[in-house]
Amino acid sequence: MVTIATWLAGLIAIGIILIGIRFLLQPVASAEGYGVPVSMNAYLTVKGVRDITAGLVVLPALVTGNQHMLGWLILASVFAPLGDMVVVLRNGGPRAVAFGVHGLTAAVMVVVAAILILV
Repeated sequence: MVTIATWLAGLIAIGIILIGIRFLLQPVASAEGYGVPVSMNAYLTVKGVRDITAGLVVLPALVTGNQHMLGWLILASVFAPLGDMVVVLRNGGPRAVAFGVHGLTAAVMVVVAAILILV
């Protein structure tokens, strides 16, 4: 179970890094996928850098095999997708994206974190 959670944590980290890179390369299309269309490239670049950083933060714990710390880092990172969900909802974005993408991401992260912390 811990091995699966560790792999999922790694996939989450890689996934958010790739999302961040997409925000740097295709900011407007990425914003539409986020659930809130925006045309401010500066904001979207900041979002891309934030996402890359969020993914990189967990890598040291992942690489060193410190699963307990990895779990805490993943748990602390849950605030980002929850915040994204609220932003989409408050700005009239699609509820399916808010809950199906951002909310589901947060839920998976909580489960992965709980496994890594408690097992």
